[in-house]
Amino acid sequence: MELSLLYSIPRTDFLDKFFLFFTKLPGSIGQLWLIVGIALLVFKRTRKTGAAVLLSFIGILLFGELLLKHLVIRTRPCQIDQAFAMLIERPTSSSFPSTHTAFAFGTATAIFMNYRKTGVAAFIVAALVAFSRLYLFVHFPTDVLCGIVLGIAVGFAAVRICDAAEKKMRKENQEE
Repeated sequence: MELSLLYSIPRTDFLDKFFLFFTKLPGSIGQLWLIVGIALLVFKRTRKTGAAVLLSFIGILLFGELLLKHLVIRTRPCQIDQAFAMLIERPTSSSFPSTHTAFAFGTATAIFMNYRKTGVAAFIVAALVAFSRLYLFVHFPTDVLCGIVLGIAVGFAAVRICDAAEKKMRKENQEE
């Protein structure tokens, strides 16, 4: 069922280039999101958001890449159908969940919870990254859906942890 859905996505030269850009944008393990987090840490005004982005990245790396992928061990669609013409190198790692998607949505969530307008733009980029994974035939829809849920959940938790840490530090500073 999921494979037939992937086969039904129309392919054009423009879409090939468009979705290749969005799948390569974050890097192979989300290096862009690390850079975004570090850049946000530099400025006092955005420091808490940067910490949340980096905490989200670490959470997704641990739960998505290092735990779930090794527990579920799901074969990728491009491994099932070796005849499908690939636009990128055929990945050999497990398919579930899509950590490209999770990293993007974790970052978008952390940004959105602190800066709504910028966060909406980040969610648009995250959605394009997510769809690129389907378009390029490297994930099933459920892999991407789980990546979205994982990213949002971890991003939300990261922001809450950073909010609590900031509140605790303010309280300690007031007591001094």
